[in-house]
Amino acid sequence: MLTDPLRIPADVWSDRVVCELLSRRDIGGLFCRLIRLTGASQTRIGAAVGLEQGYVSRVLGGRKITSIEVLERIAKGLDMPDESRVALGLAPTRWPCHHDMARPAEQRQSDTPVDRRWRDDLRAAVRLWEGDVNRRDMIRQTAFASSSYTLPALRWFTAPSGPPVNASGRRTVGQPDIDTIREMSATYRRLDNQYGGGHVRDTVARYLHQEVTPLLTDGQYDTRTGRSLLSATAELTQLAGWQAYDLAEHGIAQRYLTLALDLARAADDAGLGAEILAAMSHQATYLGQAAIGIDLARAARQTARRVGLAVLAAEAYVMEAHAHATARDEGACATALHQAERTLDRADRSGNPQWLSYFDEAYLSAKFAHCFHALGKASPAERFASRSLNMDERYVRGKAFNLALLASVQLRRGEPERACTIAAEALTLTAQLRSSRAVRYVRDLQAQLAPHRTRPVVRQFITRVDTALGTRR
Repeated sequence: MLTDPLRIPADVWSDRVVCELLSRRDIGGLFCRLIRLTGASQTRIGAAVGLEQGYVSRVLGGRKITSIEVLERIAKGLDMPDESRVALGLAPTRWPCHHDMARPAEQRQSDTPVDRRWRDDLRAAVRLWEGDVNRRDMIRQTAFASSSYTLPALRWFTAPSGPPVNASGRRTVGQPDIDTIREMSATYRRLDNQYGGGHVRDTVARYLHQEVTPLLTDGQYDTRTGRSLLSATAELTQLAGWQAYDLAEHGIAQRYLTLALDLARAADDAGLGAEILAAMSHQATYLGQAAIGIDLARAARQTARRVGLAVLAAEAYVMEAHAHATARDEGACATALHQAERTLDRADRSGNPQWLSYFDEAYLSAKFAHCFHALGKASPAERFASRSLNMDERYVRGKAFNLALLASVQLRRGEPERACTIAAEALTLTAQLRSSRAVRYVRDLQAQLAPHRTRPVVRQFITRVDTALGTRR
């Protein structure tokens, strides 16, 4: 019936193409995409948004819509979520329109986040896992947007406590179920470090969808058990996001990390929340979004301090330092690195959670090296990159990263042949991994060495990269 509401699946609004169309205010393209995704006719679209079919046809033909009144009617008729309204240039319906990322963090934190309940977060997570496992295009093609990290981080600090986390389903959930999820997380994390995110990324998504979803949606648990269950789920969801990030699936990684943060908030697990914020900062900086990387690192640090996790606070400092280095702010970078060293010196590691075990002296040295390398300071970069190789051999991907970093530093120091020798070790490890980040570092080295290809050693390395990696980019 034309009078019935037009039902658009929630995942449509995170579709990469839809997001791009909204940002360009391309309503004709939006209508065309909705028709393709939902099967609705022009008449059906028109009825939903209060426009004649002929007008819809002209919009599909290229007519531009600039009237805010008409855009509001379309947004309301399509029941757009606030994030989509903002992308279209309209005010959100549930929080004040102070979404500009260019404003200072202090001002942005006065915004009021959407009041989400834990069941809303749960439903969103279940939809994501299901769509990911079923390889739905609207999820798999999600694009990364730095502004999409603003609201979850703000919600982390300011959202009020929701209703108790309990349920009265048919299946009793107990500590053994939670322990199993944590054991699986530890196993998947070990495989991720040893073989790369692509080795078990799909397996983790299936485990969340097939094993964890029934516990959450059909389980019977009290508040204490419910919080533990959400915490364990958030930890595994964060790992899934990290693996997607390692595979350069940045949009879907962002969705996983965002939902992991919301689940950690519902579980009242501030330590895990700080770790997730640090991971979000890591991704943003990697993608060149230094400003959001700095904000997220500071949010992680404040949270880590609140719960007394000094090691995690030190990690947040180095994440902030790396973002400052990416922005070429040498003074702020130096300050953050100094604070990271001081904080780590005072840290008591005895009470650290298992998921924080990777942060050690080698990891810290690698981050220092990245910072100095980004700032063009080859001598300290070489010193710290060399130190970073004194590491736990189980972190194979991390060693590939650190070798590639040291090779890049040697090249900057004017030692292309020495760089090739070190890069050859990185290539050997990278060829065994399923990690787009590792491949990117080696390919970047290959490109940087190209001006020196008249040297036999360099030419041999460039050829070896193509042989080992083939078409991998």
